[in-house]
Amino acid sequence: MKKITLIFFAFFAFNFGFGQSIFENPITGVDPYTDDPYTNGQIVNPNISVSGIGRGSGISGNTSSNRYNARGWDSPTLDTNDYFEFTLTSNSGYEINFISFAYTGQASGTGPNQFAFRSSIDGYTTNIGTPNETGTTIDLSNIIYQNITAVTFRIYGWGGSAGTGTFSINDFVFNGTVSLLPCPGGTITWDGTNWSNGTGPDLTISAVLDNVYNTSTHGSFSACSLVVNGNLNVGNGTFVEVENDVTINGNIVVETQGNFVQNDDAGLFTLTGTARVNKLTAPKDQWYFYTYWSSPVVDETIGNVFPDVDGDRRFWFNGANFVDTNGDDIDDDNNDWQYAYGGDTMIPGVGYAVTESRFFPSGFGASGTAAFEGEFNTGDVPVPIYTNAANVAPAQNWNFIGNPYPSAIDFDAFYAANSSVVEGAAYFWSQASPPDAGNAGNQNLNFSKNDYAIYSTGSGGVATSPGGEGTIPLQYIPTGQGFFIAGVGAGGTATFTNAMRMADNSSNSQFFKTSGSKGKSFTGNRLWVNLTSDNGVFNQILVAYVDGATNGMDALAYDAPRLSIHELPAALYTSIENESTKFAIQGKPTSSLTNDEIIKLGFSTKINQPTIYSLSLANFEGEFLGNNAVILKDNLLNKVHNLSNSDYSFTSETGVYNDRFEIVFNETVLTAETFEAQTSQLDIINLENDNIRFSVSGNETIKSVKIFDLVGRQLYNLKGKNQSETYQLSELKNKIYIAKVELNSGKIINKKAIK
Repeated sequence: MKKITLIFFAFFAFNFGFGQSIFENPITGVDPYTDDPYTNGQIVNPNISVSGIGRGSGISGNTSSNRYNARGWDSPTLDTNDYFEFTLTSNSGYEINFISFAYTGQASGTGPNQFAFRSSIDGYTTNIGTPNETGTTIDLSNIIYQNITAVTFRIYGWGGSAGTGTFSINDFVFNGTVSLLPCPGGTITWDGTNWSNGTGPDLTISAVLDNVYNTSTHGSFSACSLVVNGNLNVGNGTFVEVENDVTINGNIVVETQGNFVQNDDAGLFTLTGTARVNKLTAPKDQWYFYTYWSSPVVDETIGNVFPDVDGDRRFWFNGANFVDTNGDDIDDDNNDWQYAYGGDTMIPGVGYAVTESRFFPSGFGASGTAAFEGEFNTGDVPVPIYTNAANVAPAQNWNFIGNPYPSAIDFDAFYAANSSVVEGAAYFWSQASPPDAGNAGNQNLNFSKNDYAIYSTGSGGVATSPGGEGTIPLQYIPTGQGFFIAGVGAGGTATFTNAMRMADNSSNSQFFKTSGSKGKSFTGNRLWVNLTSDNGVFNQILVAYVDGATNGMDALAYDAPRLSIHELPAALYTSIENESTKFAIQGKPTSSLTNDEIIKLGFSTKINQPTIYSLSLANFEGEFLGNNAVILKDNLLNKVHNLSNSDYSFTSETGVYNDRFEIVFNETVLTAETFEAQTSQLDIINLENDNIRFSVSGNETIKSVKIFDLVGRQLYNLKGKNQSETYQLSELKNKIYIAKVELNSGKIINKKAIK
């Protein structure tokens, strides 16, 4: 660090020259010369100290007003004792970066006519600029005058014709900036066993690794700057945080769940050795299952990272080509997905979809691997966001982007910084099923869009099935993770920044592999409901009562739609009044969650084979939900079930049932006739010739009997008026059926029976 002795005057109301004032003085009053140095009226940056304006021993003060005046400038050559001087010293932990020095002056007729401006940096030997008797601006932007902790500047004068001749400084200003020192705590080294200071670095101390350092063994650390001469391994569940520059002369490896962070956007990553980021995917059942990637390094190529993957199994997504005029989440002209060729450079911030090679051990739930080698990305990373005016709601303007850093990022922070160009929901691919001709898409065989897990900044996340990752995504996007996001308005540019990066042990643990990450804390109430079946259906919905949401349709930060729902074999969704969109995530205001609240759940199925579906309460959060039962009403069967106690099973015909289910939290919200009587009150007895007798106990009588098969089709609708009724059910082919018996009191009994 360069040392210079300088005095900074405070910020003044007027500006001489250019830049921000760090030390100035307009010099007012009668006979300022009586003070040596003179400090009255000076304005000084609070993070420096200054001497004021003083004079050398070869000159004497002279009477005057509103200027600092002296006589004795009659030496024929530069006299090292004849000068005005200014000393500026930064406070501990700060440095000065100069821009200019500006002053006005005046000399008498017998005063000096030659001048020099010099500094203590080189012992006052080099002239700086061209000063004169009336004043000028002297450029101090040279690198020599940057990163200064102390300096003295002097203005020399000589050539006066008499010793009584005078020269004065009438006002002056030093322009520049004062900033925190990059590494005020000095430098320490690691020898393979110990830190030289005994404790290790922090964000004020530079670290030099001269030997092997493994964070899994030796611990995570933060440093002001970092030089790696040996080997650095950033293991899973650990981190290295660097405030400023990184220099890799040796080797650095960041593992799948490790975080490597640079904080300062101006920080450099200099690579003369090797740098690599290793990634391990979630377990995959087949080689042709895709992973969404993004490169954390500079100038990496598709062929280097995925050398054995077929050329027609590597893609990027051209958001500018995505046109969806009918809202089915499918590109109308099939030119959105583009091949990523082996020689293509992976652009930072861009997403890529890639399978495994055909040599991958399919059927064993193995994980894929990838290694990214090169200089680590750091600083601002811009990515284009495209929109198309033809994409009318419910169509979204999809863009495929990705985390560009060798660390996790906070998606909430990304959205907050880019909310003018993107929606606040991220869609993560977590493949659970093979391609099928029945799935929506432009190919003969397409993957299911039910395999997207979703995270919304305002409400939270929903998972894909356990056949995929089965994990609810949190706000942290791991290293190398690509994801879909919707553009808004006219689109533009979204920017990833170092401020979004996470320097901790847990945020990078969810590359759709584990659920060990800890997300933000929600203060509202949230509940997750799963739809499953005995033939592999899985859907999850989230209803979140959170600040900022409304009962209407909000942005995707609160209300995230389920993709291509009309093409899914079966789906559960929520709906909003007067909106056709079907939601996987719905945010609602906290004020809505009362005992009178009703949540409407829709259900659709294209499955035409006998199927038993189940609804279950997957999870819940919040005081209200912890103190109240979650009660499900099946409007089709007029049946009520306590989801807090057990799952609810049902059957269904194919179709779309937007109002089949409701969730309430107080049974009194429902009318009396919706309550289910005990099945033990109903006896069903098989008689001869396909006759079946239905009898109820107590003082009840039968009002009607409806018969359903196991897929929910109604086969009979029979009337009654007695305590016992007998019907001939010759058309009942299947042995197992469901009887829905309504009593004269309004009670409903649903009972499964065998013919």
